[in-house]
Amino acid sequence: MGSSATKTTVPFRAICLCLLIASCYVSLSQADEHNHKYNDREEVVLWMNTVGPYHNRQETYAYFSLPFCSGQKSSISHYHETLSEALQGVELEFSGYEMEFKSDAPKSVICMVTLQEESAKAFTYAVKNEYWYQMYIDGLPIWGKVGERDERDGKYYIFTHKKFAIGYNGQQIVDITLTTEGREELKPGSHINFSYEVNWNPSKVEFKNRFDKYLDPNFFQHRIHWFSIFNSFMMVIFLVGLVSMILMRTLRKDYARYSKDEEVDDMERDLGDEYGWKQVHGDVFRSPPNTLLFSALVGAGYQLISVVFCVIMFAIVGELYTERGSMLSTAIFVYAATSPINGYFGGSLYARLGGRMWIRQMLVSAFTVPVSVCGTAFLINFIAIGYHASRAIPFGTMVAVTCICLFVILPLTLVGTVVGRNLDGQPDFPCRVNAVPRPIPEKKWYMEPLIIVLLGGVLPFGSIFIEMYFIFTSFWAYKIYYVYGFMLLVFSILTVVTVCVTIVCTYFLLNAEDYRWHWTSFMAAGSTSIYVYAYSFYYFFFKTKMFGLFQTAFYFGYMALFSGALGIICGTVGYVGTNLFVRKIYSNVKID
Repeated sequence: MGSSATKTTVPFRAICLCLLIASCYVSLSQADEHNHKYNDREEVVLWMNTVGPYHNRQETYAYFSLPFCSGQKSSISHYHETLSEALQGVELEFSGYEMEFKSDAPKSVICMVTLQEESAKAFTYAVKNEYWYQMYIDGLPIWGKVGERDERDGKYYIFTHKKFAIGYNGQQIVDITLTTEGREELKPGSHINFSYEVNWNPSKVEFKNRFDKYLDPNFFQHRIHWFSIFNSFMMVIFLVGLVSMILMRTLRKDYARYSKDEEVDDMERDLGDEYGWKQVHGDVFRSPPNTLLFSALVGAGYQLISVVFCVIMFAIVGELYTERGSMLSTAIFVYAATSPINGYFGGSLYARLGGRMWIRQMLVSAFTVPVSVCGTAFLINFIAIGYHASRAIPFGTMVAVTCICLFVILPLTLVGTVVGRNLDGQPDFPCRVNAVPRPIPEKKWYMEPLIIVLLGGVLPFGSIFIEMYFIFTSFWAYKIYYVYGFMLLVFSILTVVTVCVTIVCTYFLLNAEDYRWHWTSFMAAGSTSIYVYAYSFYYFFFKTKMFGLFQTAFYFGYMALFSGALGIICGTVGYVGTNLFVRKIYSNVKID
């Protein structure tokens, strides 16, 4: 018995030892772009991504949609496309170029291409429209120009030689420079040799700082940027002080007048000239029209505020801009994870306002933002498919996004709604609501809710429009936004300005004895999005050189989504601040 046990144990130990050695070998051999560490003469992969017009950043096509040729090597096994990369139109294709870590490669011909009529036209069109291509090595982006037009003879030329200068520090790649050389005239029947070479050079750049060369501190940290932040901050101080002074003095007078009115008898009170916000105490907490939609928008606003704050903090701490697609992946994850916030605040508000169709409210609240985003993307996707652009979202990606909405966002929103209705769903208004609504008296034209709504977004937009320029430039042009501390500060300034402006607008509305403050406060703050979207038109026509149906539809479609999301955020902030203000003033005065 003992000998047989020993015989069976020895092979078992041998197998375990072999597996351990194999796993160690695999872990050592997989030092690649995923952990950014390489051994000497280990394979370094050059990925070809997209090609497209320089002025239309989002109009991109697969690199090999142009008649380029790939290298001889064709096997590769460690690339995995993520959901965010698929949504952003990243289409990495293996170049076939042979590159080894710290091993120089002399000039080598990849292939020879004889230009046919169709190939020559394709390259000529690309050069004429200033096509650029993008590549990746170890997660670092590289850009190169397809060709150029000679101003002297008007002919079109293509660059046939790629020269890579790669800097390394220890076992890590820290710098890549591409130089395009070898001009060849584009004409049918010409023979073109595509070639490349690689030179490795030691560098003192640390790995954590290797992305600094792609940043533009002269642009983002310009004195105008600092001045705009300072200007917005001073406006906040002035506005908060002005609002506090006006409201404190005005409310003190109102309280004194109402206290004096309480001492007179009913006959004198009826004959007196009563006016002001106290007169609508029986209607101020009346449920607004379209309560279901209102509570759904407020719940979505709470969720979007949480997403913006979390993503900004993650970007500040984790430098998300250094990893391809990480910003969008983080936003999708945070949005799904914060779905209970949407359900809690939207569901509890709907219950306090007397809503009974809570399941329908939960569905509207959960899908308002996803349906808007997916609907816009779906329409733009039709145009992208017609253009054969890389921005065309694959069917599998659509299914994945749908599954996230149905099996993650919806259940979490349901949980938040149930919790919110049970914990914070009971009405706790400081004044009772009259059975019959009070007639709204006539007032000056500039006190109408529509005018208040249109004017309410002016100051909030004024506090952020400079930052909008930097954000637009980073998204629609070739700039990488990295000053997320500025963004957090501007977001805080926007919040304070929005609350102050909305409180003032609501006070004037209530003082005119108009109790329709719920939607007015939300829309007055949300009208900031109207000015942002209007500014996007100015930016498109005067700050960019975009052209074509696809890029135009992409720009205005997603700018509408951005403006709408900003409007929901500002509207929620304005309503929440105003709600606290209204509760405060009506709880501090004696109501008969």
